[in-house]
Amino acid sequence: MEESFIDYGRLIDGAMRSIVRDALKIVQKEGLAGDHHFYITFYTEFPGVVISSELKKEYKEEMTIVLQHQFWELAVEKDFFTVVLSFNHKKQKLIIPFDAITAFADPSVKFGLQFRQMEEEIAEATSDNKAGTPPVKKPIKAIAAKVDVDDGEKPIVGSNNNVISLDNFRKK
Repeated sequence: MEESFIDYGRLIDGAMRSIVRDALKIVQKEGLAGDHHFYITFYTEFPGVVISSELKKEYKEEMTIVLQHQFWELAVEKDFFTVVLSFNHKKQKLIIPFDAITAFADPSVKFGLQFRQMEEEIAEATSDNKAGTPPVKKPIKAIAAKVDVDDGEKPIVGSNNNVISLDNFRKK
């Protein structure tokens, strides 16, 4: 007989992901205030993640994006968000399910979240994704008709961009 229990870790992760979603909704509506900026790390092979083949080649497992100076078209949905970022002076649209996020930080206020996603769960999700049958818990809307974007719009704020790794800041 299988034991039944409440998975509090999963409940906590869900609550923390709603913090990320709500913070992004505020930025979508009002822009970044003051010195706020976000580092968002996510699994690139997670079902529902859409990034260009060039980025996927460079970031095979995990990628960190920075929302600070140059980002466009931030759109927050229930299960994912989209954003256009500039990589090597080329605008590219990314679609990132909240379940793919492994870390979120706003260094301006010394705030950070690290998500506990079980390794076997990630391995299963990414291997199934390669097989063409991703086990997406919630449906991701098909909104990425084109991943590469070059529309000349002004960024939400500022003029710099960086993709950096948060590995130096993680507790081991």
